[in-house]
Amino acid sequence: MRHPLGTVGQFWLFYRIADAEENLGESEVREAHLAKSLFYIRIGDKEKALEQLKVTEGKTVAVGQRMDLVFYTLQLAFFYMDFDLISKSIDKAKNLFEEGGDWERKNRLKVYEGLYCMSSRNFKKAADLFLDSISTFTTYELFPYDTFIFYTVLTSIISLDRVSLKKKVVDAPEILTVIGKIQYLSEFLNSLYDCQYKSFFSAFAGLTEQIKLDRYLHPHFRYYMREVRTVVYSQFLESYKSVTIEAMAKAFGVTVDFIDMELSRFISAGKLHCKIDKVAGVLETNRPDAKNALYQATIKQGDFLLNRIQKLSRVIDL
Repeated sequence: MRHPLGTVGQFWLFYRIADAEENLGESEVREAHLAKSLFYIRIGDKEKALEQLKVTEGKTVAVGQRMDLVFYTLQLAFFYMDFDLISKSIDKAKNLFEEGGDWERKNRLKVYEGLYCMSSRNFKKAADLFLDSISTFTTYELFPYDTFIFYTVLTSIISLDRVSLKKKVVDAPEILTVIGKIQYLSEFLNSLYDCQYKSFFSAFAGLTEQIKLDRYLHPHFRYYMREVRTVVYSQFLESYKSVTIEAMAKAFGVTVDFIDMELSRFISAGKLHCKIDKVAGVLETNRPDAKNALYQATIKQGDFLLNRIQKLSRVIDL
């Protein structure tokens, strides 16, 4: 089905391009082609928009203007969730920056790349890119600043260690000015850092619907839920060598059976370093010793190196 303004709009754009080519200069011709590109983007005609953006790029010399065309392509790609086009466009933008480019556009690209990383489940890199862009955010064409802070907090919680979370997120003035506007988010962040696990679970339940309905987070909803619970359970268990299941259930405001079932799944998946003594009703942590882990890794790498040397010596002998 044609867009209701499609025919009239295209006629006017063709006239504008023809008039610019006949009577005006190269700059006006480029602007006319850009207007046609933006028209196709606005009506959601992906193929024609990409084709016209390519034509416009051929008439564009300045690096900054070529970067803007990449941003238009990225907006279209995110609308259609075309991850292949997003990846190629981000690589293209980075190559353009090697030719030059201002800081404002570089900072905008960080937000685009952060959104791509979040959408492709690379939450660690997404958090780093979002945090780098907090004080320079201007990418309102993607989402408002409140949404940007929402993504920043969610990705940071499952990516940063406790010290970094405090420094970069909990105490960040840019986040503090906005976080109260987003329901449950402040309680979600602060109760985790303050080890108020009942409040954390309550806030977490309040946020789940918002996460589930988000177009970028929805495909990763179950994964994100598991990662958050891994973080909070690990944080609780770090304080103990052993703790009763009942005490943990009380701290989280849930039943003993729920905690038992939850931890069983996470332990079997290798997400938590502890074991359950069902008879005694106790959880015993068995976190790997850092020095011992380093020692084992050194032995393993040494054996690998010796095997390679032996193979090499046999080849030399031949």
